[in-house]
Amino acid sequence: MTTLQLHRFLCRQDNYGVLVHDPASGRTASIDAPELSAIEAALKATGWRLNEIWCTHHHHDHTAAIPALKAAYGCTVYGPKAEADRIAGLDILLGGGDQFDFSGHRVDTLDTPGHTLGHIVFTIAGQKLAFTGDTLFALGCGRVIEGTMRQMWTSLSRLMALPGATGIYCGHEYTAANARFALSVDPDNESLRQRAEKIMRQRSRGELTLPTTLDLELTTNPFLRVGDPAIRRHLSMASASDVEVFAELRRRKDCFGG
Repeated sequence: MTTLQLHRFLCRQDNYGVLVHDPASGRTASIDAPELSAIEAALKATGWRLNEIWCTHHHHDHTAAIPALKAAYGCTVYGPKAEADRIAGLDILLGGGDQFDFSGHRVDTLDTPGHTLGHIVFTIAGQKLAFTGDTLFALGCGRVIEGTMRQMWTSLSRLMALPGATGIYCGHEYTAANARFALSVDPDNESLRQRAEKIMRQRSRGELTLPTTLDLELTTNPFLRVGDPAIRRHLSMASASDVEVFAELRRRKDCFGG
């Protein structure tokens, strides 16, 4: 089986675009469809032709280019069945446990409600890849907009069960701001401090901070470390439940000015 090729690029203000390409078949998928011009520029730069779009959730900054891309390339659009009434142009409706084939690579779908109620994540176990949309970010997680804190924590826990070597591709370049917040609640984490310094150097040079790995997030992302005694002491929540600690972290991040 061939190794998939991935091409990352920034679009809109801070969205990540990702193209997934199988060199044997020539098929290419776009993870979400944030911006027509940026995706077409990425296709031109790589020489790939778009065949599929894998949509994680209904927000406009992830779906805006679907109609134009379908019209231009005749591509097949996969997306969350729970949000089918909110995303124009879906062809294949998916929910947790569903899978489909991408040029011989099995793509699995996980339900990850919280940011939106129907949010899904795409994983390719054979390539150690996860496309997490706005559920899990590098050093952060998505805002809980439509779901509950418990739903979001359950979704993150589902992602935490993936193999540690899984490469995480998320929907936004929020890593520097997330690093500043992480340091505010986990200040004695040496791995986090070193990672934050690297991130600031990367961003100062205009470099992308993705992909990350699940192992790295488990070591440095406070939203995946709600059981850590140091974080709990910092929050004065030593005996709180995991959901309560997660909810407090998310509330603090929502108000964080750093």
